[in-house]
Amino acid sequence: MKINKYFPFALLFFFFNTAGLPHGLLYTSILTPFFYIWIVRRTGTEPVLPFLLILTPYMIIHAVNGVDSKVYMVSLLNIICIYIFCVAFYVYLRSGARIERIFSRLLYINFFLCLVAIPFYFSSYSNLFWIEQVLTAGVKDFRRLNMFTYEASYYATLLVPLLFFYLSQIILGINKIPLWRLLVMLIVPFVLSFSLGVISAIIVSLTTVYLFYHRTLTKKKQVLVFLTGGSLLLLGFTLVLIIFFPNNTLFLRIHNISTGNDSSARGRTFEAFFLADMINQLKSPLFGIGWGQVKITGMTIIRNYYNYPEDYAINIPNASAETLAILGWSGLLLRILLEIILFFRTRVWTNYYRLFLFLFIFLYQFTGSFITNVAEYVIWILAFTNVFPQFDAISGRFNIPVPPPRQTIPARQMHTI
Repeated sequence: MKINKYFPFALLFFFFNTAGLPHGLLYTSILTPFFYIWIVRRTGTEPVLPFLLILTPYMIIHAVNGVDSKVYMVSLLNIICIYIFCVAFYVYLRSGARIERIFSRLLYINFFLCLVAIPFYFSSYSNLFWIEQVLTAGVKDFRRLNMFTYEASYYATLLVPLLFFYLSQIILGINKIPLWRLLVMLIVPFVLSFSLGVISAIIVSLTTVYLFYHRTLTKKKQVLVFLTGGSLLLLGFTLVLIIFFPNNTLFLRIHNISTGNDSSARGRTFEAFFLADMINQLKSPLFGIGWGQVKITGMTIIRNYYNYPEDYAINIPNASAETLAILGWSGLLLRILLEIILFFRTRVWTNYYRLFLFLFIFLYQFTGSFITNVAEYVIWILAFTNVFPQFDAISGRFNIPVPPPRQTIPARQMHTI
């Protein structure tokens, strides 16, 4: 089979982007010079200057308020590297790229590695594929599949574009892989990752899209088969757990979350915003404390709040809350406004796949992730770019016309985001 020349980059991004590197460093960031040159050659434009112009007011205010210059510059360089990678990915998509085959290969490779990882769960080498964590109150040393990434929820986030791509195929009846085989390859990795935050956001996204397009989707036989089969499987699985494993980890985690006894759920949601606001009050509520300063300025606040030991890594595990801490209320407002503007400008709702992605990541940014999460930005870019016009839809409720299929834009005429 002919291998797409960009597939090695997809393989690197999906499986090995953090493998063997210090926390926070990515291979896609190391390759920034390559991506920068590639963007300039393909588009004939300089991509970084507009981004720096947007950040300049914040940089000036942060400097006036005082920052740790070394940490600030390293963190700023990191976010610029991530931005360049995102622009490169966007330019690649807009150049008429066909990534269906890339998705297909990633799906099969990932499932094969999941099968390989299962025996390692029971061995002394489990850390090659699994991460051992305190999951919730009463559950310690719980193993979750994180593949070669540093966190199980990050691995699950990487899988989201593949999941929604094949679910979009299923609901339109254009899947080439048999349904049950496809569902096994999609569901097993999420189950093994045990990322309830990601799974919950996926369920909300699927439910919302169905409710929005229920008149159209309910008429499709494959959708009814999928809904009926999925509901029966979920019901059967729940009954088995209730009858034979009433004290299972899943029920305990859900119970702890519902009663407020799950520290991870609290830390990724309302506590993250509470601490972020406390931190930016120390400098500027409107403009935040600056890049990388959470680990400097916010260190005492976070450690005192959670009674963390001195050697415990400090962070805010919520992308929106971290934005609030770093860039203040103006930065968080700008983030949300940009997402809403792009939603309407790119007509996200006219495509099943893009709507799935947008709803998922819009919700997930308030319940987890972090501001330098490249997996999140890839999802945003896919949501705002009509890469898969075969998933276009028409809303009978609002009679919204579907835009014509995307035309390939000559490289010299492309404008970066």
